[in-house]
Formats: sequence, C-alpha cells, structure tokens
Amino acid sequence: MERYAIENHTIENYTIETIALDQSHDFQVKIYPAMVDAFTELSGDINPLHTSKTFAMEKGFHDRVVYGMLTASFYSTLIGVFLPGRNALLQELDTTFRKPVFIGDELTVHGRVIDINTRLSRIEVQASITNQIGQKVSKARIKAGIYAE
Repeated sequence: MERYAIENHTIENYTIETIALDQSHDFQVKIYPAMVDAFTELSGDINPLHTSKTFAMEKGFHDRVVYGMLTASFYSTLIGVFLPGRNALLQELDTTFRKPVFIGDELTVHGRVIDINTRLSRIEVQASITNQIGQKVSKARIKAGIYAE
C-alpha cells in the first residue's frame, strides 16, 4: 500500500520541562488512493462523495473528496510524533474543515505550541493544514498531555 512519507521520521521526546512556547514543527503528507480506501474500510463510511469519483463529479468536485477525519488524523501524527512526541496523549481536538482535500494533494501540517500548563502537564497547540497551492484546508486547536518518563 502506498503511504505518506515523513522526512526524518524520528519520534520526538519532549517533556513538560523541555518543550517551549512558540516551538513549532511542519511535515508533509501526500494523499494516495489507498489511504482513502483504507479509511473507508476502517470507518465504515461509504458515502459516495468519498468512494465514487462519478458521484463526486456530479456534485461539482473534480475527484473523490478525502474524508475530513482522515485529514484531521494528521493532527494526531503532529502530537504523537513531533509536538511533544513519545510522551503525548491527545486530549482535545477542536478542528474546522475549510476546503476539500483530494487524492494527490500534498499537504503541509503545521503546529505551534501556544500554551504550556505545567500544573496539568499539558500543552496547547495551534495547528493548520495547507495544500500544495497554499490554501488552508483545516485548522485546529489541540490539547495534549505530556507524561513523565
């Protein structure tokens, strides 16, 4: 199965003491048909907007629309791999979908730490996803716990 590649796929290991305000990370993801098909299988969402190019074109799109939740799953990658990484547990995700994503799109996921709560051992990350032509397709505010080693 084709899948996305993340450059330097090393899991970060930040702690509540080592992560910093305004710390940020970006990574790129390319959307392949197999990813959408696997999400269909996993989610059970067989809406033809996601599964039928013909149907999607009848609705005014040029191809199948990628599931918003597939796109949002990259926020989990942002938290679980990069900000803060290994010691993370995603606790809250408030996301907005602004533009549709299509198979073949090359997405950039960006996140920046905007709050650190040492008492709760939790960070807040402002995040967004843009496509290859610079359109913001999604934005999110994420809260993640950071657990001690």
